[in-house]
Amino acid sequence: MIYDEQLAERIRRYFSNHDGVVEKQMFGGLAFLVDGHMCVGTNGRRLMARVGPRHYERALKEMYTSIMDFTGKPLKGFVYVEPEAITSDSSLHKWIRHCEHFVRSLPPKGD
Repeated sequence: MIYDEQLAERIRRYFSNHDGVVEKQMFGGLAFLVDGHMCVGTNGRRLMARVGPRHYERALKEMYTSIMDFTGKPLKGFVYVEPEAITSDSSLHKWIRHCEHFVRSLPPKGD
């Protein structure tokens, strides 16, 4: 498992006062789950962002984003965000807030 520890720490700080957040190794990196749903994570130096199907095409039009194809097939509703797009905490937090908003709209997963 390879991921950017500094990016992971920045994500941890964002979620430090949020309920229902768990870290889990998945997608070859480190993911942050909200109410049991993958929200964001880090794989290598990239941010894995779950934007949801409704905002997927729009997210792919943003600079420094690409299709998340970890399994060899595109994961609809998930994008990779390159480090150039998340250099500041405000830019990173914008992505996380968007993903968290989508994930919290889903029903909580059971154990």
